[in-house]
Amino acid sequence: MDALQINPWFALQVKSRYENSVAAHLAGKGYEWFLPLYESRRRWSDRNKKIEQPLFPGYVFCRFNPLFRLPILITPGVIGIVGVGKMPVPIEDSEIASIQTIVKSGLPNQPWPFLQVGERVRIESGPLEGLEGILLGSKGNHRVVVSVMLLQRSVAAEIDRGSVSRVRQPHYTRRERIAGMPVPGRAVA
Repeated sequence: MDALQINPWFALQVKSRYENSVAAHLAGKGYEWFLPLYESRRRWSDRNKKIEQPLFPGYVFCRFNPLFRLPILITPGVIGIVGVGKMPVPIEDSEIASIQTIVKSGLPNQPWPFLQVGERVRIESGPLEGLEGILLGSKGNHRVVVSVMLLQRSVAAEIDRGSVSRVRQPHYTRRERIAGMPVPGRAVA
């Protein structure tokens, strides 16, 4: 192992509206931290104002050795370190670098819902507004697929990914499934 190995990035979950305070405490303790901000407009009854808000509300990114995490955990405002069970999971350097590049670019940016290819989505604007389907991606383009389940046939249309939102799947209880309610994702015999 290299003697100058850089510690990995971790996401710290922090109390609501404590992001700046946690970042200041981490800086005071000598840690490298990252709090990506974006500019938004807030409207009050008498004026509009530009304010900076966290791009990831409730989170601050920090580099540290996970074996020596107690100073991080006792930082005022820190709820915990994002991970699996009690084991912190590092974030890829390339993902942090991408976010840093976007923030430094000066281009307008904003938080966006995390949509994965294969998720059920609803189109919120444009000529297909109100339509529901499955989000697909290929060669930088995004398509929504609308299916006729009974016929087992589908139609795909190219869309702007920004015009879709996630559709919540219905939740069926065990009793409803036993009673013959259709289960999402399964063909009905």
